[in-house]
Parts: sequence; C-alpha cells; structure tokens
Amino acid sequence: MATQALIASLAHPSEVYALLKYKLTTSDAVTKYTTRDKVTAKRGSPEFAYQMCYYFLNETSRSFARVIQELHPELAHPVCIFYLTLRGLDTVEDDMSLDNKIKLPLLRSFDEIMYQKGWTFDKNGPQEKDRILMVEFDVVIEEFLKLKEGYQKVIANIARRMGNGMADFCEGKKVATMADYNLYTHYVAGLVGIGLTGLFSLSGLEDSSLAKDEFLPNQMGLFLQKVNIIKDYLEDFQQGRQFWPEEVWGKYVKENSGLGSLAKPENINDALACLNELCVNALELAPDCLEYMSKLQNPSVIHFCAIPQVMAIASISLFFNNSVIFSKGGLKIRRGLAVKLMYEGTTFEGVKAVFKRYALEIARQNSKRVGTNPKDESFMPMSEACSKIIRWINAYEKKQPVKKLNFLDLVEFGLVAVLVALLAVLVMGYMQR
Repeated sequence: MATQALIASLAHPSEVYALLKYKLTTSDAVTKYTTRDKVTAKRGSPEFAYQMCYYFLNETSRSFARVIQELHPELAHPVCIFYLTLRGLDTVEDDMSLDNKIKLPLLRSFDEIMYQKGWTFDKNGPQEKDRILMVEFDVVIEEFLKLKEGYQKVIANIARRMGNGMADFCEGKKVATMADYNLYTHYVAGLVGIGLTGLFSLSGLEDSSLAKDEFLPNQMGLFLQKVNIIKDYLEDFQQGRQFWPEEVWGKYVKENSGLGSLAKPENINDALACLNELCVNALELAPDCLEYMSKLQNPSVIHFCAIPQVMAIASISLFFNNSVIFSKGGLKIRRGLAVKLMYEGTTFEGVKAVFKRYALEIARQNSKRVGTNPKDESFMPMSEACSKIIRWINAYEKKQPVKKLNFLDLVEFGLVAVLVALLAVLVMGYMQR
C-alpha cells in the first residue's frame, strides 16, 4: 500500500479505513504470483503456463488482478485468460512503432493465433509496457487450449470481432462522427462486456438468457471506455492518437485548428464546453448499466462488474467541468476513494447507492456553473442525464416486493422494542424523583 495513497486520503477517514482493510485482507491466492521469482514451476511443466498467466495478470493489471481472482472458481480462470487475450490484442494495437504491414495481419488473425501452440511475438517496441506478455504469449495460448470448448469459442469470437474492428481504425478509419465514436468504443470495450456476459452465462452462475441480447453489455463497455477516453485526452494527443469525436470538438475550435487547440489556456471555455458535452454523452449510458447489473445473481459476478462501473461514475464527477484534463495527464480519483468504492460495490444495493450519490453530486456541480461559460450548452442535458439515473433507481425500488420479516428479524425487532420500553421506564422513574 503506497504511503502517498494514505496521505492523499488523510482528510477522508473512511478511505483510510478502506485502504488498511484492503491491505490486510488480501488473500494468499491473489498475491501468489505477483513477481517472476514467485513462479516456481519449471518451464515445460503443466503448472508453468498457469503460474505465468497469473504473473502476467498481476503485471498488466494491478486493479483487475485481484477482482478477477476473487471471482467464483468456475469463472476466475476463463476470465483471466480472456483478459490476457485482449491485453495481447491491445498491446499490438497500441504500439505506434509497429508498421501496419505487421500490425494489421496480426489484429485480423488473432483469433486463429489463439489456437497456434507455441506462438510468441517479439517485434513490439522496447517502450511498449506489456511487451513481455507478447514475448511469452505461448503460455496464454497453452492455458486457453485447456479451457472448456464453450469458453474457447466465446474468447476466440470476441478476439476475431475486436481484432478486425481495431484493424479498421488502424488502417485509416477515424473517430470523426458520434457513430464512429460509438463504433470504436464498441470494438475496444463493448465487445469485452459481450464476451464476459457469454462467459457468465456458460458458467451456469448467471441465467443463459443474459447472453442473448448484446445491447446492455455493450452499453456497459461503452460507459467505461468513454470515461477512459475523456481521461486520456492529453496523453493520447501527445502520442499521436485521437479518440475524441470531431463531430463534438469541431464545434469548439476555430477553423483549421485541431483537437490540440483545446489545451491552450486562452481556449479554456471552449475546452470545458467540449469536455462537458462528452461527460453528458457518457453519463447517459448509466441507466442501461444499472439495468444490466440488476439482472445479475451471483455475488462474485455482481462485484466484478460493479467495481469499474462505480469508479467510472465517480470519475465523471471528477472530470466534469475540470480544466485539469487539458493541462495534466492521468487525472484519477484518489486511490483511497477507489478502494472504498470497491467495498461499496459488493452488492447491487451498494451500486445503486453509489450511482445515486454521484448523480446528485454531479447535479449539484452542474447547478453551480449556470451562466459561468457562454460557450457551454450542456446544462440541461446534464441535468436530464442525472435525473434519469435517479428516476431509474426510484422506479426499480418501487417494483421490488416488500421484504417480509423472518424469524431473526422479528426477534431483533422485539429486542429493540423491549430495550426502548425499559429505557422509557427508567427515564420516567428518574423524572418522578
């Protein structure tokens, strides 16, 4: 646990408690393969590929490694391999040093590569952070081929669809219109939600009908990816990538000026107006995310899905009308707050509470800025987006049956009533003295 995280949360005691609890309750299973020297199996042994996959999981995703490994045992390993497969795809797509003559065929055939025993790739640039995963990708393939056939089909199908979609954009397709924006986020994140839903249904832990409609899981992925794209404005632009849709930012820059002009201090009102329009666009997906999560039944699946969702809505609250997006890269919610949200998102009741809290918080922020920026027309759309979240939650709660008190509830209620009565007698006796 980083000291910086504790210091940043000192003014928020509940976050400090969450950080300490998180550190002290980490299971041995989660920390088992956090470093290469903890991989004890010899190369070539049946255990080596398994251990290496969890080493790579811990290396490539500090945030998701734990929650993946805390899934139900039936799902944890398939989801781990799914994650590493898509991380491999992402490592190929993200590498700006790779020539398209190499990159495009890889992306378009990645589903076939998953069935090629021993396949590895060493042509990523030295600066590519997950290069080592590709250099030893044969261990992922080995574990993939050990999965049940149904799980393999889901993972390979998503790899095929995602790889081809990524290749289309690498080949020259741009994020110009809102339709392009929705399509790109579908390829890189909506398909993740669709694939996970397929795994959930196949596991038997969730209803098989959950995977029949791709709309809601796609919306879940779009919500997360759009929040990430907002966050990464500066980093993406500096690295030659552009994912903010021109249909939106084009309204806020002068003719022949590019997306980068929003980072200039003199254009701050235009920049904030553009940012806020994209925040509205992302937040409008929240009711669909709630609808999807309301259908989940298994506690570990609910928690797995809820964590990124509650962090996403908290992030929108941080990004909304925040000029730091344009001056400093990597703006994130505090680590302590992130961990606190992880604990709040263990049940759907907790998820609803978080969404409602942040919808109200964003609405308060929105009301404070009325009339402060003549370029910004997002006040009413943001108000409506927040109110739709509240309305969805209220409508859902009205449909829930009234909880009947069981025997233990009645005993507890009776004990409380007795204690209140005793206290009343004591108070009356004291007053009559």
